[in-house]
Amino acid sequence: MAGIATVMMLITTMHLASLVRALNVNYYENTCPHVDSIVAASVHKATMNDKTVPAALLRMHFHDCFIRGCDASVLLESKGKTVAEKDGPPNISLHAFYVIDNAKKALEEVCPGVVSCADILALAARDAVTLSGGPTWDVPKGRKDGRISMATETRQLPAPTFNISQLQQSFSQRGLSLEDLVALSGGHTLGFAHCSSFQNRIHRFSPKQDIDPSMKASFGSRLRSICPSHNKVKNAGSSLDSSSTLFDNAYYKLLLQGESIFSSDEALLTHPTTKALVSKFAYSQEEFERAFVKSMIKMSSITNAEQQQIRLDCKFVT
Repeated sequence: MAGIATVMMLITTMHLASLVRALNVNYYENTCPHVDSIVAASVHKATMNDKTVPAALLRMHFHDCFIRGCDASVLLESKGKTVAEKDGPPNISLHAFYVIDNAKKALEEVCPGVVSCADILALAARDAVTLSGGPTWDVPKGRKDGRISMATETRQLPAPTFNISQLQQSFSQRGLSLEDLVALSGGHTLGFAHCSSFQNRIHRFSPKQDIDPSMKASFGSRLRSICPSHNKVKNAGSSLDSSSTLFDNAYYKLLLQGESIFSSDEALLTHPTTKALVSKFAYSQEEFERAFVKSMIKMSSITNAEQQQIRLDCKFVT
């Protein structure tokens, strides 16, 4: 079985490598040369009105890429008896879809039928990071849009309760390494977590302990005050780090101090390789940003053979 797993990993890695070569930062140079600036304008306008937009777009891109590759299937609406990804349990809290819709509308006026929704989402995720004070990078383009979106497949997304073995398996199945895991987890520097995603760490953690002992006691108590055991406040929760609208390395510093939110965050300290990377990124924001850009380009290049069209409307198969 180990041999089969190795072969499958090799195939996945080879497929990813071939796709990276197929995508091109200049893909729209002759057909839609202003695509980057048009998408950036839509993201900027939305962010000026709502500071939660960058975190939402980054999370949306991640959730898209981990199901059927980066094919914009997360944008599709449910239809009839077919429940789409965006209505799957892990995606219920996704928002800011209108930003992609607005960018698509603007692009259709200038270059109709040219730019894929998948490329728009990849560009928007990059712009979200940059507008939050993080790095910028050239996004390879040329993705096609998928036609299939099923809520049942969202169970493949890595859960906030995952341990390091589960995380490693989830990422490796997509051709991503342990370094990619730690670097992309740094995306938690932006955003918010609802109580339900970390209740397991602050209530009845074990028969003998209410709070996860790896969590700083005062931090655990603060989270319990926000999220009581029978919480009835729909949107109660906590920021993922102390500067939730600023892209920085505070997430890693807090992780080392016992102030991480998810079990999957804390899990990064249970493996020597990932723990060393956490320390490295906590010490140097420059190292974190360099690794994050590399891993984002790698993740946003995941694809599958079913990407086969340019959708004229990102919400529907046309």
